Amino acid sequence: MTNLIVAAAAFLLLHLVVSGTRVREAAIGAIGPGFYMGLFSLASVAMLAWLIIAYGGVWRGQDDKAYWGATLATRWIQLFVQLIALLFVVTGLTTRNPTAVRQEGTLDKPDVVQGVLRITRHPFLWGVAIWAAGHLLVNGDLAGIVLFGTMLILALFGTVSIDAKRARAAGEAWKAFAAKTSNVPFAAIAAGHQTLSIGEIGWARLVGGLIAWAILLGAHPHVFGVSALPTG
Repeated sequence: MTNLIVAAAAFLLLHLVVSGTRVREAAIGAIGPGFYMGLFSLASVAMLAWLIIAYGGVWRGQDDKAYWGATLATRWIQLFVQLIALLFVVTGLTTRNPTAVRQEGTLDKPDVVQGVLRITRHPFLWGVAIWAAGHLLVNGDLAGIVLFGTMLILALFGTVSIDAKRARAAGEAWKAFAAKTSNVPFAAIAAGHQTLSIGEIGWARLVGGLIAWAILLGAHPHVFGVSALPTG
């Protein structure tokens, strides 16, 4: 369990301290943006692999104490939550977005706030947060809490970190974009700054999210050894 906790802490520190603060700007200034992105990407993949392997090593082991368990009701809720998560993830990954890596230039586009960006300017990260929160609902063991809690913390604080980085780098252009959008899903719509347009999100993207959800449901018992479908 110690290995898993250390892996989770290292993964968070890499993203929230190295990438999420002025340490990033200092590193880029010292070694250049290309070299920095290469090193950071390698480190991210390595630490994610470490986290997953560490989780697999203790899951359902003697040190994996359970604090709460899944019920039939929470399994059904989790099923719906994961669909919402996958819709955010797929639409977020396929929509041009100034908050995404190497897409900062889209801030200059007058029509950049479209589709899912009307709901949130961080659709992918909110998808990850919803995914992690849903898994915490049905995984009350210590290993699950560490793994999915880490991903939830990273996703939520990542939205704030990216906002801060973009504000420092883009100044007024970012302020204009941020004023028309919201971090928290649907907040800009509720405030009257945006209107919801499902068709603008793109039906192909929405169907893609549904297909990804169905594939993961089917693959879950084969890849992770546990069915994601409610039983009983």
